Amino acid sequence: MRNPLSEKVTAIRPSGIRKFFDIVQEMDDAISLGVGEPDFDTPWHIRDEGIYSLEKGRTYYTSNAGLRELREEICRYMKRTQNLDYRPMQECFVTVGGSEAIDLALRAMVNPGDEVLIPQPSYVSYEPCAVLADAKPVIIELQGKDDFRLQPEQILEKCTDKTKILVMPYPNNPTGAVMSREDLEKIAEVVRQKDLYIISDEIYGELTYRGKHVSIASLPGMKERTIVIGGFSKAYAMTGWRLGYAVGPELIMQQMIKIHQFAIMCAPTTSQYAGIEALRNGDEDVAQMREEYDRRRRYLLHAFSEMGLECFEPFGAFYAFPSVARFGMTSEEFATRLLTEEKLAVVPGTAFGDSGEGYIRISYAYSLDDLKRALERLERFLKKI
Repeated sequence: MRNPLSEKVTAIRPSGIRKFFDIVQEMDDAISLGVGEPDFDTPWHIRDEGIYSLEKGRTYYTSNAGLRELREEICRYMKRTQNLDYRPMQECFVTVGGSEAIDLALRAMVNPGDEVLIPQPSYVSYEPCAVLADAKPVIIELQGKDDFRLQPEQILEKCTDKTKILVMPYPNNPTGAVMSREDLEKIAEVVRQKDLYIISDEIYGELTYRGKHVSIASLPGMKERTIVIGGFSKAYAMTGWRLGYAVGPELIMQQMIKIHQFAIMCAPTTSQYAGIEALRNGDEDVAQMREEYDRRRRYLLHAFSEMGLECFEPFGAFYAFPSVARFGMTSEEFATRLLTEEKLAVVPGTAFGDSGEGYIRISYAYSLDDLKRALERLERFLKKI
C-alpha cells in the first residue's frame, strides 16, 4: 500500500507540552504547574447566559462570521480598550478560540515560499501553522538579556525580500514578557519600512501587571497592517467554551471567513451568547482574577529569589520562565528529573522553541495552596542537585 500520510504533516513535531501532561495523568500524587489554564470557574453570570441560550433552544448555526451582537460587542471592546474603530460586519469575526484565528490568518495571507518571522520562545502553534500554510518560518531568538522583548534590529537581521508577516506574541507565552508602547513604536517603524503585515496575538492582553496592554494596531499606520487576535479563554476563564475572534482589514477578513466557513461553519452558538455577556458585564470579573494572578506572581518570584532560582520579572500572562542553565542539565533533563523524582511537572523551555533552552515554564494559574506545595518540592529538588 502507498503511504497514506502527508510528508508535510508527519515532519511536524508534536507539541512538547503534551508529553509531561500524559505522564502526570498516570502518576499518583503528582502536581502540575504546566497547564496554561485558569483555575477559576467561568463567572456565574456568563455561565447563566450560556444555560439560558440552551433553555431558549438557541442550538442553531449562527452566520459564519458569528452573531452580529457579539461582533458589535467585540468592536466596542476594541474601542474602549485600544481606541480602535472596527466595523463589526466587515472587519471582525468570531472563531473557535484564538488558535483557529492564527491558522486562518496565515492561510489567508501567505503564498508558498513567503517568509513568516516568528519570535521564540512563543506559543507552540505559530511555527506549525506557518508550515501548514506553505510558508517558511523564520525564527527570531528572543534573548533573556532583553527580558524576551523583540528588538527592531532582530527583525532587520532576518528580513529578506520574501518576508511578509511578523508574528507579535505579546503578552508572551511562555515568558510572561510584555512590550511597552515605546518598544512597539520601534517595531512599527521597521514594519512600515519593510512593508510587512503583523499577526498580533493578544489573547493575554487583559492579564498585564504594569500599566495597560497596548496593541500595536493602535499605533499610527499600523491598523491597516495588523490582524489582532483575541479571545475569551484566559481573561474570562472560558477555555472550554472555545471562543476567539479576529479583527483587521476587510480584505483579509473576507478571505479568513471563507476558509472558516468551509472548515468550521461557525463558532459554538452557546459560547457566542456567553461571550456577549462576558464583554458586556465581565470587566469586574477580569479585574478580580488579574489581581489574584498578580498576587500569585509576586509570591512565586519571591520564592524563586529565596531558593536562588534566577528569573526575570514577567509582567504579563500567568507564566514565569526561570533559568535552570546553571544546574548542568538541559531543560528537558531538568523537567524530566523533577517529574520523576519529586512528582512535579513543569514544561521545558525548548517546547516553545530552541531559544528556550536553559529555561522552564511554570504557570501560576493555580491556587496559592497548590503553588506552596509545588514550590516545596521544587526547593527540595534544587537542594538535592
